Amino acid sequence: MNDTMSRLSVPLSTARDLLLHQMQLLSDDKVDVRDIAPIMLWGAPGIGKSALMRDLCAEQGWGFVDVRLAQRDPVDMRGLPVPEGDTVRWLLSSEWPRDPQSRGIILFDELTAADRTLQVAAYEFILDRRLGDMYQVPRGWLVCGAGNRAEDSAVSVPLSSALANRFLHLELAVDVAQWSRWATEHGVQPEIVAFLRFRPELLLQMARADLQRGWPSPRSWARVSVMVSTGRQLRKDTLEAAIVGLVGRGAAIELHAFLEITSKLPDLEAVLSGEVRLEVPTRVDLKLAVVAGLARYVWHASDQDRALGIFLGIGQRLTADFAAMMVADALDIATPTQVEAMVDHAEFEKWRKIHGSALVDARPELGKAVMERANHAHARRTVGAGVAARLLDRLR
Repeated sequence: MNDTMSRLSVPLSTARDLLLHQMQLLSDDKVDVRDIAPIMLWGAPGIGKSALMRDLCAEQGWGFVDVRLAQRDPVDMRGLPVPEGDTVRWLLSSEWPRDPQSRGIILFDELTAADRTLQVAAYEFILDRRLGDMYQVPRGWLVCGAGNRAEDSAVSVPLSSALANRFLHLELAVDVAQWSRWATEHGVQPEIVAFLRFRPELLLQMARADLQRGWPSPRSWARVSVMVSTGRQLRKDTLEAAIVGLVGRGAAIELHAFLEITSKLPDLEAVLSGEVRLEVPTRVDLKLAVVAGLARYVWHASDQDRALGIFLGIGQRLTADFAAMMVADALDIATPTQVEAMVDHAEFEKWRKIHGSALVDARPELGKAVMERANHAHARRTVGAGVAARLLDRLR
């Protein structure tokens, strides 16, 4: 069987779940730390392997150490030898965590770009979580690796069988729905999110790309977003050249055409303020642009209650798939107070009667939590807070 056919590709959410699981195991003193497998993430350049771990650590309040082995010498792993009488003392790098109570991830990024000599130098650290008698990785730290595959046309030195056999290997797949969620949460421009929902095959395209120039990847699209948001004062041809330099000519031409079409939409911030009425477009690309834009701008409105009413009213006029996408996008970037404001809004009860099941189907965890919160809000409005609390207790 072909090696690539024998691999199981998983979305970033699965990798995140397994990282959390391994971190939880490190807190269980009943489990021998040597039996907790380090995780190796495989995937094309630019799909978010290291960003996944960095974001997870930031979210959980953990430490994060990023080690680029290919940029080091073997001696860097053990430190510098310093003569001390008739012995040698090793000065270890200050980057290694030392607090026994600390938690975090040590990532050997681009591990497959390191030659065998460097990989051998990292064996002891990755396999035994130590550097001789000088250093022991604190129990709360998970050792991980990340690398590109040979078919990615990136520098890729095969791992030795001894090293590979110690890792829990995960091959990451690119998923537009999950990337869109990440992009929305990280401030990627809504028109870029809408474009890639319309043309999902362009999120990662290596087969027909010039891999020595700009080509489409999640990382390069995030950088296109920065150019679009910060380069509005640039001449049109200059901005276009920058986008071509990031994702290649073909993808840039398609994005330009999409932006030209969506630029004819009404000002969505004016729509949410009530100054302009929006006629729901029939074209799929324009609907995607409306959904992404309204979800972003609804929280920018000065009159939040009015904006939410308009937002949810437009949602009632959309088909279930677009309505669920728009509300999910807005909730993904909302603060707890904003979530409460939306779910408690009088228009939300009308919205959920039409589209609530679609939200649960599209985003089960989010949808169920929102519907439960909406049940509380509806019960309070109809029978009073005290009676509602007693009724809900009985239903549990």
